[in-house]
Amino acid sequence: MNEIELKFLIADTDAPKLRNRIKNLPGGDALGRASTLRSIYFDTDAKVLKSEGIALRLRNAGREWLQTVKAKQSRNGGLQSVLEFECAVPGGKLVIDAIEDDTLRDKIALIAASQDLVAVCETEIKRTKALIHCGDGSEVEVALDLGHVKAGERSEPLAELELELKSGSLSALFSLAATLLPEGGLRFSRMSKSERGYLLADEGHIGLDLSPRNSSNVSLLKEQPVELAARDVFRECFEQITHNIEVVCDNDDPEGPHQLRVGLRRFRSAATLLKSGVGGVNLSTLKDEAKWLGREVGTVRDLDVTVIDLLEPEAARHPQLAGFNSLREALIDHGNNARHHLRQVLRSERVHRFELNLAQFIETRGWLDPDDHGQTQRLATPINEVANSALAHRWKKTTKRAQHIEALSTEQRHELRKELKKLRYAAEFFGPLYGKKKVNKFTSKLKKLQDMFGSMNDLAMAETLLSGSDPVASGDPDAQRAVGWILGSRTVQAEFDWTNATALWNDLSNLKRFWE
Repeated sequence: MNEIELKFLIADTDAPKLRNRIKNLPGGDALGRASTLRSIYFDTDAKVLKSEGIALRLRNAGREWLQTVKAKQSRNGGLQSVLEFECAVPGGKLVIDAIEDDTLRDKIALIAASQDLVAVCETEIKRTKALIHCGDGSEVEVALDLGHVKAGERSEPLAELELELKSGSLSALFSLAATLLPEGGLRFSRMSKSERGYLLADEGHIGLDLSPRNSSNVSLLKEQPVELAARDVFRECFEQITHNIEVVCDNDDPEGPHQLRVGLRRFRSAATLLKSGVGGVNLSTLKDEAKWLGREVGTVRDLDVTVIDLLEPEAARHPQLAGFNSLREALIDHGNNARHHLRQVLRSERVHRFELNLAQFIETRGWLDPDDHGQTQRLATPINEVANSALAHRWKKTTKRAQHIEALSTEQRHELRKELKKLRYAAEFFGPLYGKKKVNKFTSKLKKLQDMFGSMNDLAMAETLLSGSDPVASGDPDAQRAVGWILGSRTVQAEFDWTNATALWNDLSNLKRFWE
């Protein structure tokens, strides 16, 4: 049986509120008393089953013992899908021969023949559940799980809300999630209970590593329909965005806001590049929300960059100037306030809705329009055709902005910088469709060119923060002297880099485009 779930981490203090909401839904009045579920997960000492993507457990529910095998687990857009086989077993002992699936049974039997299967971890959960009848006819089992994950002497609390689709459409899962969790502070549960148990046994904790997440390349195939390619690209954007939202809420790592903003920009860029196939009002709305959230994140990121990349190098060159200390304190204070505000935004209902709507759009084909009779053909277009056209379009826009590059005004330089960024995202998204060597040759030159434009952008950002209409530390003469040093230094650097940028642009424009 294929099990499809949408799972969220919750605070155990939210359980009473969630129970009341469940009871008010059609079918929710069947929500009864919690049952205690004890699950024991088995593997070899070398964790061979885990390495094969197999979870094997015994679960005790009252007087009954159930044996469950799970395999082929996938996670996309917050959804978890897994192949599951379950059967009753007497006496709480593993019975490998009782596994229904021939392939899994033979694989586990072969492993167990040479290595003992031992208990690795267990969970003890109090579960409350009800079968909810949704308005579209779908049926979703809602379960509140409160308990502990255990491994040896270690124990960690766990509270989850699970929505399992029993029949009907995937959209019902997302709609129900929005009903049950309206306030914000959304946290997708990205691991199974067995994975948390293994993590507890191996590393002593059950949570994901909340380090900033960079973007990853998406493996695209030339003949892949644009619809499937768009889905895969959007899934990658979703993972980068939602993971880094949690990072920013959890810690002060300056790379968190940076990677969150990158993820939001990449999504907007992908939405533009792929709109010929999957565009429409839903994508346009999500793109607008990503732009708004990117501005909120940008305030924190700009303050971080000002301190780390602009102030600190200049302060190191002029240690005798006291103004850098007071300017640093003022910027850090502004940064702390901005970070506090950003965390409130990220935990808000608006961001919560954006995350759910983005996931639903990706996983339920939210781009489909029944009134668009030509859409089916466009969705089937091979992605390499779309890529060739999109890259050519981006290059044309870039070269138009770069005309008479040596005479561009400051504003025109900024517009060219934006086009270069869009071109870079397009090259990264579609690069896997072309020869790696050709793509790398182009993107390496493009990246060097972007780096030159970076100092120009840093100067504009510093001017806004440090000498704009509401400058930081405006009443401190020493701090203002430090501002003068920073702006003067960045002005010289920007002009020097602009000279190099002109030469780098000529190199790039003379290079054969990898998509042609």
